Order: sequence, then structure tokens, then C-alpha cells
Amino acid sequence: MTETRTAAELIVRCLENEGVSVVFGLPGEENIHLTRALDRSSIRYVLTRHEQAASFMAEMYGRVTGSAGVVSATLGPGAINLQLGVADAMTNSTPVVALSAQVGHDRNYKESHQFVDLVRLFEPITKWARSVPSPDAVPEMIRKAFKTAETERPGAVYLAVPEDVEDAIAAAELRPLPRNIVRPEAPSPTQVSRAADLIREASKPIVLAGHGAARGQASDALVTFAADLGVPVATTFHGKGVFPDDHPRSVGTIGFMARDYANFGFESADLILAVGYELQEFDPVRINPNGDKRIIHLHRFPAEVDAHYSVDVGIIADISASLNALRYELADHSCPDPGPTPSSTLLAEELEHGRQDDRFPLSPQRVVADTRSALGRDDITLVDTGAVKMWMARLYPTYAANTCLISNGLSTMGFALPGALAVAIAKPESRVLAVVGDGAWLMHSQEIETAVREEIPLTVLIWEDNGYGLIEWKMQMELGEHSQTAFTNPDVVTYAASFGAKGYQIKAADELLPTLRAALDDDGVSIVNCPVDYRENLRLIQRLGELDAAL
Repeated sequence: MTETRTAAELIVRCLENEGVSVVFGLPGEENIHLTRALDRSSIRYVLTRHEQAASFMAEMYGRVTGSAGVVSATLGPGAINLQLGVADAMTNSTPVVALSAQVGHDRNYKESHQFVDLVRLFEPITKWARSVPSPDAVPEMIRKAFKTAETERPGAVYLAVPEDVEDAIAAAELRPLPRNIVRPEAPSPTQVSRAADLIREASKPIVLAGHGAARGQASDALVTFAADLGVPVATTFHGKGVFPDDHPRSVGTIGFMARDYANFGFESADLILAVGYELQEFDPVRINPNGDKRIIHLHRFPAEVDAHYSVDVGIIADISASLNALRYELADHSCPDPGPTPSSTLLAEELEHGRQDDRFPLSPQRVVADTRSALGRDDITLVDTGAVKMWMARLYPTYAANTCLISNGLSTMGFALPGALAVAIAKPESRVLAVVGDGAWLMHSQEIETAVREEIPLTVLIWEDNGYGLIEWKMQMELGEHSQTAFTNPDVVTYAASFGAKGYQIKAADELLPTLRAALDDDGVSIVNCPVDYRENLRLIQRLGELDAAL
């Protein structure tokens, strides 16, 4: 007797074939067959409390694994709630496959309960968005979804599964399609030679390493390249850690909203070797304001067109292979010695000064220093958007790729707490910390319940100032005053306890480090609330403004 199988069960078989081990989501009436099929499969289904949180979980899972994170939701409002995380993944070049239910074909052509054209809604924020027309299309469409999400420039894909397709019987002969592995291509010898000539001609070259370098696991090749040639290296917020901050050639991280220490290396440079840099990470006008610097673009795909990012030579290939080929071509060459990197010295001095600062509420520098001391080199922190991102991105020393995760494409608030759950699942060998401002943390604090129920170790550090600190900072810089940024917060200890988690309230500067260490060593869920003195924001801008470009 031939076994009958629904399209939902075939979808799940195809997901297993793609190596999917976890799906994040929230079910609905219209995808109950898919939910049951997942429950009976090898795939772990993580039930979340909001679809947007599930989309962030899928994104962060995709970011740290390199394989597409998968998220599932119902139709209408459930699917629409996925859009922020999907758009964030797209702008952050992160592989995600989003699945949602849709009304059946019998009513998708007319005004109908809970019907909106989801494919048209998702098309502008994905690489590919389609509706599954029949069970026969499932194997091809699932294979194409993962291939599209994971190859070339990674990004998000969306598939709508109509209700009448989901529970339809699939033909017995339908099977998942084989996974075809795309091999990294070798760099063009001609382009490598042209790039080498530019480097030989340069008097002050500098490397800018971005998200693509981290995503392409190019750290080892980049470190060897920089050491052999003696060239300084800066990273973007997204690229943090792909070049260790304690390496002698490290310049630090660039992307702060004002002119920072790392900017000086670019202001004096005549050649930028952009390694895995993508324009959405930050505007190239910040490093090439006059459009007069020579640029080598080294990536898996061509550069976007921009007046301040006019590429002289592009090497489009596997990033590590390109760096190695360029290093061999330059075996007889050393870049002019730039001397000690003042930016690294200034960052270290600022961090050490913060470590000794005993004020309460705590200075941002003290919070960053204690956070670094509490975490190991390979532990992972997710940094949410806001003033907290500015301080952590520029000052938090990072030593390995994807150990300080920041959203700097869409720069979305609220991703870090749910994202930390996914990272903890994907990287159980590492301790994981979500660092959030109090403006972001309540956006998805309901996922504390998910972490407790699913027994996912989670530590959250809240920087509390009772307001939207980054907006206030920007208003003060540009307008000299601020408004509509203040709010109040619940008692974090009581709030955490109501979910079955542990809550900690920091009441003195010397309490933060031991509290963080205890929380991170706990296998449960811990929420640490730390008041922060953001008066340092404008003081920092003043200090940076007083620096001399001769540095």
C-alpha cells in the first residue's frame, strides 16, 4: 500500500534534506498541518511569543551558522509580523527562509477574511518571494529557496503556502532535490596583478574589513595578509572581530556617528583595500569624502555604484583565496611602516580609564570594560541598536568574527534579546549575552518566557537611562535640546521573576562584573539591569572634536 503524504509533510522532508535542525515560529489555524509535520520530524520547533521575535531568531541563527535560518508563521497578521526581521536579514546579507500560510486559491482573487497579497508585500525586502502553487512544486521551490538565500550575496527568501495546498496530498514519487554545493571560485590572475600594482604604488594603504569577510570566514587569510605586508586594518561594525582588536596592525572599528579615532587612518590613506565591505554597513562618504582615494574591492560579488566608492580594481572571488593570491603576488613588497596605531592606544586608554571609574550610575566605558572582562574571547554578545551600540561597537575589544553581533544594515531595535536565544541554540559551546538599551529590551521581553520554557541559557544586560538615549544624543548634538525621549521602566527584578527568570539590579559600580559573571555561569535565564550615565555621550563628542588629525 502506497503511503499518503500531505504537501506539509513533503515541505518538512525537504527542510530536513536542507539540513534544517530548528524552525522558529508561531502557528496559526491555516498551517496546522505543517506544525504537526514539524512536530513529528527531526526538526526542533521553537514556539515564540511574537512572529517578529521569531524572524530575528532565524536571522541570527543564519548569521552565526551561514546556513539559512527558518521561520514559520500563519497568514495575514502573522506573516506581516515577520517582515521586520526578514528586512533586517536582507539588509544585513544574512540567509533566511521565511514560510507563512496563505488563504486558499478559492478566495485569493477577491476581498476575503485575512487576505493580503503577501508575495507583493515581501518582494521588496527579499531576494525571491513566491506562492507555492501546488504540492508538485514543493521540492523545486524549497531547493530554490535555500539556494537563493545562501549563495552569492546571502539574503532573505519568502514562500507563501496556501491553505488548500498545505493539506493536499502530494504525489508519492515526489522527493527532495539533491543539494548542489557551490564551490568558491578562484580569483582572476589579471585582477590580482592589477590590484598588486596599486598597492605597490600606494604610500599609505589601509584595509577596511566588512561583514563579507566575517561571513566568508576570511579571518586567518586577513591576519596573514596584514602581518606579511605590514598594512593597518580597520573593521566595520558588522566586521568586528574578523581582525583581532589586539593585533599590532589593528586600527579599530569605524562607523561611529562622529569622527572617531579610526577615521584618522582613512583621512591620511591614499588607497583603501575593501575586504568584504558592503555599502549598507555605512556610507562610504565617511571614509572617502572627496572621492579621490583609490579603491580595491575584494568580495564575492561586485560593488554597488557610489560616487564615493569608485572601484579601481575589483577581485570577485572567494575572499580568502583572493587575499592569499594577492599576498603571493606581493611577496617581494612591504607597505610603508605606518608606525604604532594611535587609535588602538587611545581606545585602550579610554577603556582602562573606564575600568577605574567608580561613579554611579556607571559610565558607558565602565560597562563596556566589565562586559569584556566577564566574557571569554570566543563568547558571543549581541548588541542592540541605540546609544549602547555606539559605545559597544567602538570600544568593545573583539577577537573573533561573529562574536560581537550588530545590526548595521537596517539597524533594527529589539533584535538582540530574541536573537540571543537562537545564537545559544546554534553555538551551545559559547556563553551568549544580549546587550540592550532599555528602549529596546521591552520590545521583545516576552521572549524571556520562551527561553525559560525551552530551557535556553540566556543572559540579558540592560543599559538603563529611562529614555531613548541615541535620539536624545543626536538631538543635543544638532539642536542643543531634546524632547519626547523619556519613559519609565518596570522593576526588572520583579518582572524577571514573573517569568521564572532571575533578575539583578545593579546599585554600585563594583557590583556589575561579579553579577555578570554569576549570570553567565548560570544555565538559566538572567536579566541584569544596570543604570548608565549617558552624560558621557556629549563629553565623548567634545573629546573627539579636540583630537588633531596629525594623530
